[in-house]
Amino acid sequence: MVAKSKPRKKVQTRKTKSDEPVLTPSQLSEIQNELVLPYKELRVMVGLLGMLMPLILYVGGRVIFGKVLQESISAYYHTGMRDVMVGILFSLGVFLFSYKGYGREDDIAGNLACFFAIGTALFPTLREGETGEIYKRISIVHHIFAASFLLTLTYFCLVLFTKSKHKPADMPKMKKLRNTIYRVCGGVMLACILLIAVYFAAFGAEGRFLGITNPIYWLETLAIFAFGFSWFVKSEVILKDKEEPPMVKYVPQFVEAMR
Repeated sequence: MVAKSKPRKKVQTRKTKSDEPVLTPSQLSEIQNELVLPYKELRVMVGLLGMLMPLILYVGGRVIFGKVLQESISAYYHTGMRDVMVGILFSLGVFLFSYKGYGREDDIAGNLACFFAIGTALFPTLREGETGEIYKRISIVHHIFAASFLLTLTYFCLVLFTKSKHKPADMPKMKKLRNTIYRVCGGVMLACILLIAVYFAAFGAEGRFLGITNPIYWLETLAIFAFGFSWFVKSEVILKDKEEPPMVKYVPQFVEAMR
């Protein structure tokens, strides 16, 4: 009788590192661009909304509803441009909430800015001539949210945007220039916030201030434009660093195959 041979057991072989797919430099660059592009687009959207918001409200109020320039940007809540103003603030809030920076500080600041932006939209400022106590309290809440929103955006400019992985001596030329712009924008925003506070405290937010009428509107406009411009610069649509070649891990098998 012939002895039946036992079936051989299948030996499972583990894949070695050499079996893993290797990405070419062009593929790595493509993946990098797919990840970076949405964040750049997000920064551009935030920047454009910030810079255009005062102009949109003024032109819309003037052309569509025949309204003169309001005392403040917040005052457009009580005009036909209310939905536009609330929509822009909510959009900014959503964009800022979606923004993910390089660390936890960026995430917290973005979440807080979102909270303050939406709070500013939900709690309107006092309508001219309104004397109700409840409306006065709501207006106080509005001003707290609005000031907190601007202060958070100032923190972005002065602290978060100026961070770099490079030492000061090794920092690229364009990064140094962008940091200067961030600090100028942050300084402008902080100065506007302080001047608005002085106007409220010393003048009761009435009459001319610094030789101009409607000073709150113009100071808010300047602060918001500075915020928007800083985010536009952060997107690196302008003043962009020179692109560095992607880092590729050395794989001997890949090098041999390319020879």
